[in-house]
Amino acid sequence: MGRTFAEKALGRAAGHPVSANEVVTVEPDFCMSHDNTGPISRTFNKIGVKKVWKPERIVVILDHGVPAPSSDHAVNHKEAREFMHNQRAPHFYDVASSGGVCHQKFCEEGFALPGQIVIGSDSHTCTYGAFGTFATGIGRTEMAAAWATGAIWFKVPESFRIDVTGRFNENVTAKDFILKVMGDVKSDGADYMSVEFHGDGISGMSIAERMTLCNLGIEMGAKNAVCEPDQRVLDFIKGREKSNDWEILWADSDAVYARELSYDLSSIVPGVAKPHTVDNYALVESERGVHIDQAFIGTCTNGRLEDLHAAAGILKGHKVAVRTIVIPASWEVYRAALHDGTLETLIDAGCIICNSGCGPCLGAHMGTLAPGETCISTANRNFKGRMGDKESFIYLASPLTVAASALKGEISDPREALKG
Repeated sequence: MGRTFAEKALGRAAGHPVSANEVVTVEPDFCMSHDNTGPISRTFNKIGVKKVWKPERIVVILDHGVPAPSSDHAVNHKEAREFMHNQRAPHFYDVASSGGVCHQKFCEEGFALPGQIVIGSDSHTCTYGAFGTFATGIGRTEMAAAWATGAIWFKVPESFRIDVTGRFNENVTAKDFILKVMGDVKSDGADYMSVEFHGDGISGMSIAERMTLCNLGIEMGAKNAVCEPDQRVLDFIKGREKSNDWEILWADSDAVYARELSYDLSSIVPGVAKPHTVDNYALVESERGVHIDQAFIGTCTNGRLEDLHAAAGILKGHKVAVRTIVIPASWEVYRAALHDGTLETLIDAGCIICNSGCGPCLGAHMGTLAPGETCISTANRNFKGRMGDKESFIYLASPLTVAASALKGEISDPREALKG
């Protein structure tokens, strides 16, 4: 009987073959945290251990509130700086024009590598599955313990196979596809499972598109989400790798799955997630005309260069009808969009360009909502209060749909905008 990706990755880390539902203890290859490093360090100090087990395995990327929008944020940043300095940990990304959203920066810096085990004190750590990494979010107390001991235990997850064939029609994106999957699977349909994306539909996707898919794995309850590492992945990580101890792993053809689904990308059309859950799926055409007060393009889900290109393709030569916030996912993305003219196109269309970070995605700053306001966003969550006031409304969509909606001030189909 063959083994799934999760069984192979956790077995490699444990040093012996493992099967679904076994409990294993492994050493993580990297531990990622962000602005919550301060609170985690306080818990670490209570453990009584002076030094982390391996400082070169700790990665801290400040992003949730940068620059600090409040004194509380400033304190967290100060504690993170002091902790990383005292631990002599080399991988610290402060508030500077070299950082970005943690999940984007982590991958750009070469920490997401095939076959490795990565834990992060953020639920969207599963994004790194785009590189064939077993990556999962954990709690703050768990992270403090992992820093101290260099170990973490997992129950080997059962696996959920999603077969994907075909190609997208014009003006349909990976975000439209994963929102459709969310609508079918629901927010608890993959609880503590390893979601594997298979098929030529995935191999035809860019790294950015795969990151979008894996990013939303947690929103269906998954422990991790992963795509098969291929030449695209090898090309991306070449020269960036922060470790030599990695291995390309993928599921065997006769592996056993707890659940399976199949999709043909040619059948996918633009969609949205309606308030107030990510699995509240609807076709864009059914929501056409819904008034919006704000549009937001960015985040660890859709703030990459090709996302900004997509939005600029719709907005070029036009003016937005509502406030439209654009936040590149990293300063590497920001610089690329600056140099190729994308930011100028977006600015000319009336968009506000903010520094790389999470910002309004979690209601921290740079675009929080007032009571009764509606935002259409490229982010990954839309529960009540996510972007500010609990009486506001959030629709999730692709960069194309968000840009098309920004032009009219109402939810709009990007296929019609591009025809126009």
